[in-house]
Amino acid sequence: MLLPPDGNGPYRVLRALSGSAVKTLHASVLDPRNPQLRCLEAVLDSARGTDFGHAHNLSDQMDLEAYRDAVPIRTYDELQSFFTRTAEGEANVLTRHAVKQLLVTSGTTGPSKYLPVTTIWEKRVAEAQALWRLGLVKDREEVSRGKVLTLVSPPVEGVLPSGLPYGSNTGRMHARQPWIVRMRYPTPKDVVAFQDPMVRLYCTLRFALQHDVTSITTANPSTILLMARRLEEWADELSADLREGTVERGPAAALSSEVKKRLRRKAKKSAVPSSWKMAQIWDLVSIHCWKGGSASFFLDQFSEALGGEVPIREVGITASEGYFALPLSDDDPGGVAWLGAHLMEFVDEDGQPRWAWELEVGKVYRLIISTTAGLYRYDLGDLVEVVGKVGELPALRFVRKSASMLNVTGEKVSEDQVLQAATEAFGMNRVVGLTARIEMCHPPCVEMAAEWLPGRQLDHSEAAVAMDSALRSANVEYDSKRKSERLGPLKFRSLSPGAYSRYRASRAAGGAPDAQVKDLVIAWRTEDWDALMVADRD
Repeated sequence: MLLPPDGNGPYRVLRALSGSAVKTLHASVLDPRNPQLRCLEAVLDSARGTDFGHAHNLSDQMDLEAYRDAVPIRTYDELQSFFTRTAEGEANVLTRHAVKQLLVTSGTTGPSKYLPVTTIWEKRVAEAQALWRLGLVKDREEVSRGKVLTLVSPPVEGVLPSGLPYGSNTGRMHARQPWIVRMRYPTPKDVVAFQDPMVRLYCTLRFALQHDVTSITTANPSTILLMARRLEEWADELSADLREGTVERGPAAALSSEVKKRLRRKAKKSAVPSSWKMAQIWDLVSIHCWKGGSASFFLDQFSEALGGEVPIREVGITASEGYFALPLSDDDPGGVAWLGAHLMEFVDEDGQPRWAWELEVGKVYRLIISTTAGLYRYDLGDLVEVVGKVGELPALRFVRKSASMLNVTGEKVSEDQVLQAATEAFGMNRVVGLTARIEMCHPPCVEMAAEWLPGRQLDHSEAAVAMDSALRSANVEYDSKRKSERLGPLKFRSLSPGAYSRYRASRAAGGAPDAQVKDLVIAWRTEDWDALMVADRD
């Protein structure tokens, strides 16, 4: 049994509070079909009376195959008009349920995308979070003591002309936790709402330092490393604020006197740490973040950055669109599929959609979701691998985004955005070709190579600054990661004349059909970048 009835005291209490979700999870192990059929019913009910439902002749009498036949798989951009109307405040466009707010995240071809949030969708995601928390406490009772340090973006970043607020999903989840969790936050609610990421981080650390923190939770492991660097960089400012019981130095100096005064009421005079390594400041029981995809690059740095070994637990396969897999142990690379929240399909390498009970261990699939928040056969763009099964329930591991994207800290920069940014930065009439990749340095950054047309070359530093600025305009997540310094400044290099011709020739010589050798705009495979560098030297 994944979550047995017996266990430590906090576990038993939490399990009693999550009885319905636990029952669904265990039922999924025996028969994945039933919870997915209930998800289909909920999705069709949400579509009842909507413009989307009418356009696709959706009916609550549909079975799984009829629903699949009625609705094609599409991306956000292909459904842009529906999402735009929802963001403009129109009702009954994608869902009959009231849209409470919008989640803002990076889009494929535009600067951002807005995803609707409904009460029923929030409840389903909260159930998944409760199961994740339950599995954690089952294994590690100590995590239920002390403060829970969570690093998130603001739940509300602005309000659209329609009156709908928009913000981050991490901030939304942080604000929606049950009171028994919120009471253990070391950071005042005001701090989470600060828009400047450096001010928010400084104040978060300042308040955390006056408490006994036992766990740290954030989606991106790069955020943990950023926090570790900033603790040491801001040691003098934090020390002074701790001794005086203030919050007014470092980036917090930019806050208004009124905000400083309000924060000071909650600040305590505290001892200054003898070491500025997190594992030596706090008795950390556990760290929670992504472990899949490119995360291993950051995780390998944790021991040195933290000043000690701390167990790391995967937060699950999650996105702004929903919660898809639950890790139930520290060794879990992703988690068992959570079939009680959303209808999920898995497209195989031949382009055929499969249901959860049709998956094969060792195969990689593209994740397609339908939710009660108005997403219908929505292409999430994530590749997941089936790494095992628990009964009939597949265990999944996140591999990478399915499209060619730059994505190491959650920035998800697409080929279209790279080309759009290059056009803005220096015009495509200057280059023969250009290629971008993630350089895994400290912190990681985007590296770009370009072959210039004769007589049209730009200075390296000028091109790097212009391209970095254009990418920040094109992708809201890239801009956020640059502001918080989870991504470093873009690097730029010029290629020798004929580099791309030699690269294409080498690919053709290796057996690739000449007509099918694509322009290498994004090199997400190391071997592709290395081949381009070889062509540059030849």
